[in-house]
Amino acid sequence: MQNNKKILFQTLGCKLNFAESSAIGRQLTEIGYTIVSNNETPDIVVINTCSVTDTADKKGRQLIHRIVRSFPNAYVIVTGCYAQLKANEISTFDGVDLVLGANEKVNITEYIDAIDRKNNPKVNVTPLAGIINFKPECSADDRTRHFLKVQDGCNYFCTYCTIPYARGRSRSASVAETIEIAKCAIADGAHEIVLTGVNTGDFGRNTNETFLDLLLALDNINADVRYRISSIEPNLLTDEIIQFVAHSSHFAPHFHIPLQSGSDTILKLMRRRYDTSLFAEKLATIKSLMPRAFIGVDVITGTRGETEAYFEEGRQFIESQPISQLHVFTYSERANTKALEIRPIIPMHERRLRTSILQQISNKKLESFYQSEQGKPAIVLWEDSKEKVSMFGFTENYVRQSRPYDPAMVNVFEKIIIDF
Repeated sequence: MQNNKKILFQTLGCKLNFAESSAIGRQLTEIGYTIVSNNETPDIVVINTCSVTDTADKKGRQLIHRIVRSFPNAYVIVTGCYAQLKANEISTFDGVDLVLGANEKVNITEYIDAIDRKNNPKVNVTPLAGIINFKPECSADDRTRHFLKVQDGCNYFCTYCTIPYARGRSRSASVAETIEIAKCAIADGAHEIVLTGVNTGDFGRNTNETFLDLLLALDNINADVRYRISSIEPNLLTDEIIQFVAHSSHFAPHFHIPLQSGSDTILKLMRRRYDTSLFAEKLATIKSLMPRAFIGVDVITGTRGETEAYFEEGRQFIESQPISQLHVFTYSERANTKALEIRPIIPMHERRLRTSILQQISNKKLESFYQSEQGKPAIVLWEDSKEKVSMFGFTENYVRQSRPYDPAMVNVFEKIIIDF
């Protein structure tokens, strides 16, 4: 295969997947491939899938079939979590030429030139125990923000989750290696970098370093840059990390913390490593040191065992907490998870109703948070705009602001007074 081929990337799922797609793209462009957009005809399509829910699997299947129909002459490569978990299933889909697992996708150049014609799909997927590869990567989205992949995998094996089976055990590079990637992104113009991972706070487990070590090293880089921590488990969000962010010159007062349930009984069924009292203590510490901090929280509704009483207990806890916004997910059964042994099973219509209830709470909390910020000083990083009429950006504590479009202000920090 000649290295003048056109490649289209299609990515589903989390920020980590987008960072990985960007890294794969860089590998291929370095050896002569050209990345194209949807309105061009590609020679190769790389589909990076998600498998966090049944819906994610369904979206993956639909995307694969749509790509094959749209580009019947293209070589189709499927990778990502869905590919790791269900490689043999995907290999039976018409038009799929290559299936790559978690280990293999970071070394895609070793496989891409070996693609045969259709109807002879190749599957290269390392079993769970062999998933050991990790490379820190940084990608940019079209909104100015950059995503720095600092960690992958998870050792927690919560009862509802398949991610450890799809991404393997927790692993990361050293602080020094990770810092070099961040410096390269900054040199390329990054002014905001989001730290991403499957279990971000577990950084350094295999290098005898800590997540705080990484934060300190990033903070010491002399540059006009702002960092955000995308998500961190409550039990790994130490008081030292909170205190560090409160006094940091570069880290934003913005936390994304998974709760998953406000009921201690359900947290035990999920095999989470904290209870609501610890969670509440973390939020209280954040707000005592950073009263204007934005706190985003993940919650799952309708998990097995979540009776109406447990849901109500969780709802009351959530309402009582200084949360800025909820990210609400409706539970879906995942094959080979311990949650399938738990009873009772909550009907899907009830799960969706609970999702709606919590989403309404989230809307009210976000509105209240925004109202509390009205008229206060802040610093916005302005993002580009396709329409070129208005442009948007976020303050350090994640309040979205707008202004008339000005190309000179793209990727520029500006001091403002928050106004809606």
